[in-house]
Amino acid sequence: MPSERLRPALVWRIAARDLLSTIRDRRTLTATILMPLLLIPLFTLGLPLLLGYLIGGQQQARQKLGVVGTLPAALSTALARDERLGDGTLVRAGVTLVPVTDARAAVQAGTVDAAVRPATAIPTRAGAGQGTLEVYAKLNNLRAQAGAYSKVQDVVTAYNRTLTIERLKALGLDAGVLTPVTIRSVDASPPQEQRSGQLAFLIPMLMLQFILSGAMATAVDATAGEKERGTLESLLVAPVRRGEVVAGKLLATTITALTSACFSVLGFILSGVLVAAFTRGRTGQGSEITQAMGGQLTLSVGGALALLGVSLSAALVISALLITVGIYARSFKEAQTYIAPFTLGIVLPAVLLQFSDFLTLGAGLYALPLFGGMLSLLEIVRGSVNGVHVLLAIAANLIGTVLLGLLARRSFGREEIIFRN
Repeated sequence: MPSERLRPALVWRIAARDLLSTIRDRRTLTATILMPLLLIPLFTLGLPLLLGYLIGGQQQARQKLGVVGTLPAALSTALARDERLGDGTLVRAGVTLVPVTDARAAVQAGTVDAAVRPATAIPTRAGAGQGTLEVYAKLNNLRAQAGAYSKVQDVVTAYNRTLTIERLKALGLDAGVLTPVTIRSVDASPPQEQRSGQLAFLIPMLMLQFILSGAMATAVDATAGEKERGTLESLLVAPVRRGEVVAGKLLATTITALTSACFSVLGFILSGVLVAAFTRGRTGQGSEITQAMGGQLTLSVGGALALLGVSLSAALVISALLITVGIYARSFKEAQTYIAPFTLGIVLPAVLLQFSDFLTLGAGLYALPLFGGMLSLLEIVRGSVNGVHVLLAIAANLIGTVLLGLLARRSFGREEIIFRN
């Protein structure tokens, strides 16, 4: 009985054959190399910048505020006044007061961005009763909330405090009696977790998504594509074992997947450099939002090794899965149809990572193929590398790779699957 031991030279020749076919397709190179470098900075840098620009821009823009009836002169002046820093930098623009008769109708018609109506008399000094100011705005509209509505809230809060302080001074008291206890927030998160911000959950999702897209082209072309072109039969009748065919195709697919993963990491590092350069020396709400959203990736040596190990194991299990599915399909198009749901299988669990702070993460979750890798990647991104969790995630992915590889090897040995066309 001939030995079933794999011959590395033949495995590499089969892998090189499939890689050469992949390299010839410029669209695949674009999806593997250029897309991670372009799309990752767009998501992790462009989205925070866009939100910062839109929200911060609304604070610095002058909106129209409808007024029904009459407001106290001090409150009207405060609403219309611009707030500037000592150097003259505009922090928040005031609003333009527009008299209206129907606050709700004016907002709905778009005549004003928001409107106010004194439901009861607005006091001009503390202790003279309590008034109610109704604020009309489209509260499900982010533009309205960040603009006129937000400004009214801030100005009324400051107006209340001003009246209260004046009343305290008349009684011979200091403003400090209003706040006997003050809170000073200190962020105890690791520096990397602070930099990764609220968009940290995007990094594992995008990395695995690009690993999948990088592996998909090679895996589908090396299985269903070859079956459709009629070249798979010639490979199988050559003096090469079925296990070597599977190993070679798995190797080629993993290489393209890891190539995409490497450029994904470069994209995140580039995003971090650009965010740091953009926010350096800048002030204002837009810059604060950009820093809070984060999405930056800086790695220690241990973090880089852990990231490499998890990415490699994820690339292996994804490649084995794609090869197993691809060899069953009759054609290239059918294989793409079968693989499409796996994209959701990565995106949906990854989206749940944004709620990971509310979950009790037991060791069993890290032992789930792919999902455990996502959890480990999120920890790495946040700078809290846990060696046990990383090893569990890698082991789960490797076990999944072995099981799927055996299934693929079995499929390559069955003529009803190989000649299923």
